[in-house]
Amino acid sequence: MKKILTASAIILLVCLGLYWGAQKLDSSSGGSASSKKDLIIYNWGDYIDPDLITKFEKKTGYHVIYETFDSNEAMYTKIKQGGTSYDIAVPSDYMITKLRKDNLLEKIDTSKLSNFKYIGKQFLHKSFDVKNEYSVPYFWGTLGIVYNDRYVKPGEIKKWDDLWKKKYRDQILLVDSARDMMGVALISLGYSVNDTNSKHLAKAKAKLDKLGRNVKAIVADELKMYMVQNEAWIGVTYSGEAATMMSENSHIHYYVPSEGSNLWFDNIVIPKTAKNKKAAYEFINFMLEAKNAAQNAEYIGYATPNLAAQKILPKSVRNDKQFYPPMSTLKNLEVYEDLPSSKVQEYNDLFLEFKMYARN
Repeated sequence: MKKILTASAIILLVCLGLYWGAQKLDSSSGGSASSKKDLIIYNWGDYIDPDLITKFEKKTGYHVIYETFDSNEAMYTKIKQGGTSYDIAVPSDYMITKLRKDNLLEKIDTSKLSNFKYIGKQFLHKSFDVKNEYSVPYFWGTLGIVYNDRYVKPGEIKKWDDLWKKKYRDQILLVDSARDMMGVALISLGYSVNDTNSKHLAKAKAKLDKLGRNVKAIVADELKMYMVQNEAWIGVTYSGEAATMMSENSHIHYYVPSEGSNLWFDNIVIPKTAKNKKAAYEFINFMLEAKNAAQNAEYIGYATPNLAAQKILPKSVRNDKQFYPPMSTLKNLEVYEDLPSSKVQEYNDLFLEFKMYARN
């Protein structure tokens, strides 16, 4: 019996040791247990200048734990599950609506953010957060057309309809996104990118089918590589991706058709489960400082909504209408709305049919 008790005691000690080790590991890897000096950030990959994190840590004494996601849906699921108490997250516009509706976001008191005044009014009061109670603009951009001037003359493409010209047969790359590509077709027909009329959606799909003969491929991240390597004449993509291509190939240009397109926003939010709200506010205010926002914009390559930061950016950047379009273009841009799940499925099904057609 004594041997049995001794063995049981050893087993118990081993189990306790394993449990303690697991808790320690969970804490160090960004699990739910965190120190009051930790700030847990959940963001897209490579979506902040690492030097700014170091600067923030030195300035405040906080330790930043940085985790990444590759889609809004993955981010939503992780936050909803609540396994990790993220203090900061950076979702896109329509996902902010979904998070808010599901009561997963903390209201943000902008009176605690002395640098919030630098955000341009044109980037506030958007449909996904009309009163700006739950989010702070981080970056914004557009969906547009990239083209290589070796094959396409500047000014040759002025509107979305130009993509359907016979001269571009088998020379266009499309981003693999139902919402974006259906949106292009809807705009070209005079409809909204948020249209839910099934007849209009069917017309948009039919128009995409006619574009099929000009499509070289429907891709994701590979679009950058193909354009940079001169393997296609034209691509439909996002402004930030275009900036990267242009930095690597001087023959590439970006254009946003004036009749309309998508205006997207990535905003900073504080999840309901945040454990260190004080640090979250300090971080948001730090990122809103003009110099920090400008540094981040130069590193990432996307447009900043911070007007004070824009003034610091090189003239070649802030005056570039490809990435900071004039108001005449901005007024025709639309933010994606959070559509009913049945309509999201309808968009996806129609786009899938188009992809099958375009590849035949």
